[in-house]
Amino acid sequence: MTQSRAQQRSESSGQSTSVPHEALIEVRGVTKSYQADNRTVHALQGIDMSVSRGQFVAIVGRSGCGKSTLLNLLGGLDQPTSGDMLVAGRNLATFSEADFTRYRRDVAGIVFQFFNLLPLLTVRENAALPALLAGVPRSESFERADRLLQSVGLEHRLQQQASLLSGGEQQRVAIARALINDPQLVLADEPTGNLDSQSAGGVLDALRELCRSQNKTVLMVTHSREAAAIADRIEEMRDGQFI
Repeated sequence: MTQSRAQQRSESSGQSTSVPHEALIEVRGVTKSYQADNRTVHALQGIDMSVSRGQFVAIVGRSGCGKSTLLNLLGGLDQPTSGDMLVAGRNLATFSEADFTRYRRDVAGIVFQFFNLLPLLTVRENAALPALLAGVPRSESFERADRLLQSVGLEHRLQQQASLLSGGEQQRVAIARALINDPQLVLADEPTGNLDSQSAGGVLDALRELCRSQNKTVLMVTHSREAAAIADRIEEMRDGQFI
């Protein structure tokens, strides 16, 4: 049984709420609106969603349906216009910038469509970067990176510059980077959108197997039903709502 929204809102951003232990994500009545070209765009219209710990959920829908907006909110990259978004018992709707910084560092790992690797750094350095920025000693950061890169089949590329990798290899580095600080939640935004079908299959396999072996909760948005088929559960969005 979930709390009422009033009970959830009564908690401050620094306090835990009694979200059911099996649920990592609880989204209730979330809306997101913004101004574009002198008009109001209602990107999300009263979204409700619950995701259990360890579950792999894919959200599918056409461009502009709101799925990436929802992912950005859960990733702490934006804030909702209204509603409650609880992740690991804390309401993102009440977060300060400092709260979001800690949240992105410790709770949520993000895999972007465009990789966002630093091209002149090595594979190992790219994967280890979030840990280094979090103050983890260099030796431990590299040890973590090496283990994760081995898990995604890149142990032979550790000293390679990221710019020299194929698209599929770069995305597997991005997966390792997203997991380097042992997040509870992994958010993947069209992780195969720029890849050919063979590379996409390898990336999806790596994402699924690595997250399952570490019992991560995964939320992936994609326009591809073929990519979504690897998930435990598929949700479809249209016009800012689940259907």
